[in-house]
Amino acid sequence: MTTTSTPATPGPSTPTATRIIPLDQLKAGCSSSYIIPPARPSSTPFPQQEHLEVGIQSVPRESTWNWRTEETSDGGGPDLMPDSVEQEPQESPLFGLPLEIQERILDYLVGFRKPVTSNTARSKDTKALRNWGNELRHSRRREVSELALVSKKWRPLVQDRLYRHIKIKATRESVDQATMWFTQNQHLCPYVKHVELWFPVFQQKPLDSRTVRIPTITNLSALTHTPVQMLEPGIALPYQSPNNNCTLEEALRFVQMTFPEACVLSLEGGDRKKPPMVRHYRVRPLCNLKLPSLPMITTLVCKGQWNIMREDMDFHNIMTALPNLIEWHGVYARPKSKSYLCMATIFPKIPRHITHLNITMENEFRRESQCPEFFRKVAAKTHFCRDMAKAMPALEHFGYTGRICHCFFDDAAGLSSPRYSRLKSIEISVKNLCRPPLQWTESSGITDMSFIYAFEALVHSAVRSLHRLSSLRYIKIKYIDLDFVIPAWSPYFLFKDNTCLGMWNDDIIESLATVRPGARWLECVEAPKSFDPLSWSDPSTLTRYRGKSLKVTSYLSLNLNGSITIN
Repeated sequence: MTTTSTPATPGPSTPTATRIIPLDQLKAGCSSSYIIPPARPSSTPFPQQEHLEVGIQSVPRESTWNWRTEETSDGGGPDLMPDSVEQEPQESPLFGLPLEIQERILDYLVGFRKPVTSNTARSKDTKALRNWGNELRHSRRREVSELALVSKKWRPLVQDRLYRHIKIKATRESVDQATMWFTQNQHLCPYVKHVELWFPVFQQKPLDSRTVRIPTITNLSALTHTPVQMLEPGIALPYQSPNNNCTLEEALRFVQMTFPEACVLSLEGGDRKKPPMVRHYRVRPLCNLKLPSLPMITTLVCKGQWNIMREDMDFHNIMTALPNLIEWHGVYARPKSKSYLCMATIFPKIPRHITHLNITMENEFRRESQCPEFFRKVAAKTHFCRDMAKAMPALEHFGYTGRICHCFFDDAAGLSSPRYSRLKSIEISVKNLCRPPLQWTESSGITDMSFIYAFEALVHSAVRSLHRLSSLRYIKIKYIDLDFVIPAWSPYFLFKDNTCLGMWNDDIIESLATVRPGARWLECVEAPKSFDPLSWSDPSTLTRYRGKSLKVTSYLSLNLNGSITIN
C-alpha cells in the first residue's frame, strides 16, 4: 500500500514502506483510542507546524467510518481502510423560519401577493378602485416555476402565485384542455382566484382555403401601394369569423365546476369592425333559461362590453348569474351611440348589491374640434348624464371615463339623502363636456374658453353636491389634453381628506366653505408669470410652472381668440 498526497502533507514520488498500525490501536470497542497521524516527512518544504494549546482530536472511528479488511501488498496482516463516510443530511436554516418570513422572501423574488378581498386601492395610489388587469398576476417564467422544487413548504406558496390569475381562450378546444388539466391536478384549483376568459373575434382559415393569389405587377413599388380592392376578386383572406367559440353558458359552467375559490371573473369580448356578439346560449331558448349561478364571484370585469351585453335582457342574465356581485368594471373598446344608449338604460337598473362601479365609455383622449355625430344621436334621445346619476344612491365608489356635464352632480345630489348617502369616492376622466346644442362651439381643449367654463361649472357642481353627499371623501376630476405641449396646465380638481387642489375661483371657494367648513385649499394661485403672454418669447418659461392650483381666469391667456395662439 502506498501513501497518498495531500496539500498539507505531500507524499514522496516513489513507493515507500508502509507503517502498519498495531491492531490494539484499531480496536473498535475502545472509544478512547484515536487515529495516530503519520510522521512528518523530513523533506517537506513547509515549516514545522506550531502546536496549539488545545489538542486536535479526531472523531471516533465507530461513529464515522466503515472499515473494510484488505491484505497488504507485502503479504503481512490484514489492513483496515475506510470505505465510505456517513454524512447526516442537514436541513437548511431557511426552512426553519416562520411561514410569514418565507412568504416575504417569495414576495421579494416574484412580487408581492396582494389581497383579493379588498375592492379599493391602497391609500397611496392615485385611483380609487383597483386595476384588476394585473393586480393578481405574477411572473410565469421558468425560473419562478422552479422555485416550487426548493422544498415542500415552498411548493404551495409558489403554486399559489402561479395560478392566482389565469387567462383561458374561450374556445371549445381550450376549455376542454383546461378542464382536463385541472381534473388531473385538482390540488391547483383552490389557488385560482381570478379567471379571465377572452372570446376571439377572428379565427384562422384552413391552409387549403386561404391561398393568396397576387396579381402580376412588374413594378414593385406599385405592389406595395396596391389597395386590397384592386387584387383579384377571388382572393382568400387568412382569417374568418370564429365558429368554435364557447357560449357564455358553457364558459360560466366551466368556472362553476372547476374553480370553487375564484372571486374575480373577467370576460373579454374583443374588438373589430362589426364584431360578433358573444352568444349566451347554444340554441335560442324557447323559455326563460338562466345562466349557471356563480355565487362566489364578487368582481366582474367586462372588456369589449359591447360584444357581451347589448340589451337589457343580456344585462339581466349576467346579473342573475352573479347574485353576490359587488364590483363591476365595464370597458367599451370604441365609442358608439348604441353603447351610450345601452348604458343609459342600464344605469337606473343596477342592483343595490353592486357598490363599486367603474365604466369606461371612451379610451382615446385626443382633442376634438367639434362634437362627434354619434353623440348628437345620443343627445337627441336622452340626457346621458341624468341617467347615469340615477345609479349613485346605491353606490359607494364610482369611476367614469367619457362625456359628462354639471347635471350629473346636480341630479346625484338631488336623488341622495344626507342621512343614507353611501357614496364615498368619485373619479372622473373627462373626454369632453356636453353643452347646449345652440352653443357655437363644442370642442375640447384647454385653449377653448367655452370648454374651460364648462369644466368650471362641473367642478362647482361637484363642490355643491358635498352638502347632500355627506359620506363623500374623495373626488377627482381630470382632463387629459394630449395635444397640448404642457401637461401641467391641464385642468383638474382633487378633493381628498378635506383638502382641495386644482381649478378654483371665488365662487368655488365660497361654496366649499359653506358645505364643508373644515375643508381648505392647499394653494390658490392667481396667475403665474409663465401665463403672461409677454413672457412666451422665451420657450423655457412655458414649462416652469408646477403649481397645484390654477384660477379659471388664468386660462384666458391661452384662448385661441386672443392675440396668442398655441398649436
